[in-house]
Amino acid sequence: MSSNTAAEIVRSVGGAANIAGLSHCATRLRFQLRDASGVTQSDIEAVPGVLGAVPQAGDRYQVVIGGAVQSVYNDILALPGMSGAGAEDPDAIKAAARAKGPRGKFTWLDSFFEFLSDSFRPILGALLGASLFITFMALMSTLHVIPNWADPRTELSPSWQFINLCWQSVFVFLPLMIAYNASKKLDADPWVGFAIMAVVMLPGFAGLKDVSQPMTVFGSQVDIVHIFGVPLTVFNYSSQVFPPLLMAAVLGPLYKFLKRIIPDNVQLIFVPFLSMLIMIPLTAFLIGPIGVYTGAGLGSFLKSVNDFSPLIFAILIPLAYPFMVPLGLHWPINAIMLINIQTLGYDFIQGPMGAWNFACFGATAGVLFLAWRERDAQMRQTAIGALAAGLLGGISEPSLYGIHLRFKRIYPRMLVGCLVGGVIIGIGGGVTTKAFVFTSLLTIPAFSNMALYAVAVAAAFLTAMILVILSGYRSPEEAAAAVAAGVPVADLESPRAKASAETLVAASETKAADQAGVGIDVPSPLAGTVVPLADVPDPVFSKGTMGPGVAVEPSGDTVYAPGAGVVVAVPASGHAFGLVLDGGIELLIHVGIDTVALKGEGFDVKVAKGQKVTAGTPLVTFDRAVIEAAGYPLITPIVVLNGKKFGSVDAATTGEIAVGAPLLTVTPAPAPAEASV
Repeated sequence: MSSNTAAEIVRSVGGAANIAGLSHCATRLRFQLRDASGVTQSDIEAVPGVLGAVPQAGDRYQVVIGGAVQSVYNDILALPGMSGAGAEDPDAIKAAARAKGPRGKFTWLDSFFEFLSDSFRPILGALLGASLFITFMALMSTLHVIPNWADPRTELSPSWQFINLCWQSVFVFLPLMIAYNASKKLDADPWVGFAIMAVVMLPGFAGLKDVSQPMTVFGSQVDIVHIFGVPLTVFNYSSQVFPPLLMAAVLGPLYKFLKRIIPDNVQLIFVPFLSMLIMIPLTAFLIGPIGVYTGAGLGSFLKSVNDFSPLIFAILIPLAYPFMVPLGLHWPINAIMLINIQTLGYDFIQGPMGAWNFACFGATAGVLFLAWRERDAQMRQTAIGALAAGLLGGISEPSLYGIHLRFKRIYPRMLVGCLVGGVIIGIGGGVTTKAFVFTSLLTIPAFSNMALYAVAVAAAFLTAMILVILSGYRSPEEAAAAVAAGVPVADLESPRAKASAETLVAASETKAADQAGVGIDVPSPLAGTVVPLADVPDPVFSKGTMGPGVAVEPSGDTVYAPGAGVVVAVPASGHAFGLVLDGGIELLIHVGIDTVALKGEGFDVKVAKGQKVTAGTPLVTFDRAVIEAAGYPLITPIVVLNGKKFGSVDAATTGEIAVGAPLLTVTPAPAPAEASV
C-alpha cells in the first residue's frame, strides 16, 4: 500500500476535517465521521487497495483493507491534517451526534457489537499466533513425535513443555487482555480495568481454595470461602471471557461518574482508587461468578443440543454463523469455545464452524474465478486479498464485507456449501478439538478426526465455489451497473442470471406475452446516425457479448429514455444507463467508448437508480467537446441485455435517425405449442 491509497481513502470519506475518530481491527478501518451523508460508497471502493466499504448508523463507516490494515492506518495518521484523528474527546463527539437528533434505531446495536469486537480485535494477532503453536503441537502428537499434549496428566520433556507454554500464555491471561481492551473501549483507565481483573487471577486468590468449603450451586460443586462473613466463590478465571466483559461494562459508567463528581486536581488519585475500592470486591463476589455461570449456562445449552443430535448441531452452527458474524454475535460463541476447552477438555463447536468458514472462502474463490475471466481488476484484487486472509488466517470479514454482503446472490449459494459441510461432519459423528484455533488450512491438524474434517471443509468450499461460478454473483441490475462501469460481465451470459428483475417487470412481461409474435419497437434515445454494432470499436459490444443491438453516432448532446420503464443502473461516471422497459426489455445505453475514464467529467446526469421514467425523460446531457478533447469515440451502443429471451432483435432502420423514431424491433419468442391430445 502507498501513501496515495491513504490519501484517497481520506478524500473519499470527506477529508481529514470530516474524520472525528479513527481506529482499526484485524482487517478494517473504522471511521467515526462528523457527517457521513455526503460519502459515496462506490467512491471508497474504487480506491486501489480497498476491498469494500460498510456504512453504519451514527455516521460510522468501515473500510475493508485486509491484512495491510495496520500499514494503511499508519499512513493515514501520517497525512497532513490527520495528527489529531481519534484524539477528539469522545464525549464531545457523542454530544455533537446527539445534537443532530436520532441517529437511527440501530445505533445502540452498533455500539454493543463494537464493544464486543473492540474487546477482542487488538489481540487477534496474539490469538492467531497461539493457534499456530497449538496446531504444531497437535500435528506432532498426530505423528506420534510426542504423547497427547492436551492431556494435563501427560508429562512432556522440558523442551516440549517450553513450546507448549508459547500458546498457554495467551489463553491463561486472556481475561486480563480483554479487561484492558473493554475498559479502554468504555473510556475507563484500561490499566485500572486490568488491575481489577488481575486480583481474581492472582495465585493468592486461587490459594483461598485451600481453606474453602465445597458447596453445590446450580447442580455444580464450587469452593466457597467466607470473607468478613460474606461468601466468596473461588473460581479459576484463566481463559474466562464473560467476567472481564461484564466487569468493564460496570467500570465504564462508574469511572465517568467518579470523574464528574471528583475535582479535577485530585482525580488522578481518587478516581482509580475509588474505582478499585468498589469494583474489586464487586468483581470477586458478584460479577465474576455471574460471568462464569453465564458462560457455563450457554455452554451447557449448546452441549445439550450437540448431545441430543450431533447432526442437527453440525447443520445449525454453519447455517447460523453467516448471519452472526456480520453482527458480531460470534464473539460470545468464541468465549464458549474457550470455556468448553477449560471445563470439558475439548470443544465441539469449532468443527462445524469450519464448514461455514470454508464455504465462505469457497464463495470468494468463485468470485475470484469470475473476476479473472471478466478481467475485472478491482474485484480480482478484492477476492485475492480476502481469500488469502481466509485460507491462511481463518478470517472471514474481508470476504463478508468486501464481497458477500455487497452481492445478494452469493449468500444462498454459500449457505448450500455450509449445509453440505455440516451434514458431512454430522453424519461422521462430529469433530472436536482440544484447543482454540482459527479454522484455516493451517489448523486442520488440530481437529480430532482430521480426515473427516478435511473432507467436510473441502466439500463446503467446492460446493459454494462451483455454485457461484455457475450462477454468477451479480443480479441483473448489478450486472448492468458493472457493464455500465466498463466491466465485461460474464454473469449476464449465465442462463440463471436471466431470471431478471422480476419484481420490476412482472406486469410488463404479462403484457409482452399477450403480444407474442408482434414486434415491439424500441425508439431511439438520441439523434444521430445508426451504425451496426459490429462497427463499434470495442470487442465487448462488437462481438455481441453484451447482447444484440445497434449503435448511434450522436448528433446532439442529450440521451432520453426510449420508453416507459425503470432505471436500474446509473454509475457515478454518468456515461451509461441500464433500463428495464415496460414489456420486459432490459436495455443498456453506453455513451461513448471508454468514457468511464472521464469519471463523470462532461456528463450531467438527470435521473437516479430506481427512478421510473417515461418516453422522452432526459437521462443525461453530455459535453461533446470534453469527450472529443479527451480522445474518446462518441459512438453510443444501445444493447438488449436479455436478447436471448426474445425471438429476435433487429435494427428497425439505417442512416439518420431522430429521437423517438423506431431504432430496434424486438420480436417476442413464440409461445410454446400446446401438446395435442
